[in-house]
Amino acid sequence: SAILKANPCLVTADIASAWFTVTSDLQLIHPAKAAREMGWKDVPLMCSREIDVPGSLPRCVRVLIHWNTDLPQSSVKHVYLHEAATLRPDLSHAD
Repeated sequence: SAILKANPCLVTADIASAWFTVTSDLQLIHPAKAAREMGWKDVPLMCSREIDVPGSLPRCVRVLIHWNTDLPQSSVKHVYLHEAATLRPDLSHAD
């Protein structure tokens, strides 16, 4: 929901697909299930596990959304919550 809040132009009909990755310490639910419960019923969704790299960020869910939009890249708001902001400080925006 943080991604949708940061990008109000992003509507379900414009999402071509979404890819979710999770770290190996998250095993209770598929992120795609949560997306379906948010209304992404017709969006193709895929889940996979991040590779285990020593020192990598634990308890992390990443989402790659393939969005059909005419917006320039500079207008897209990339969302990094909590400690994930350290992954891409150049793209992280404090609200």
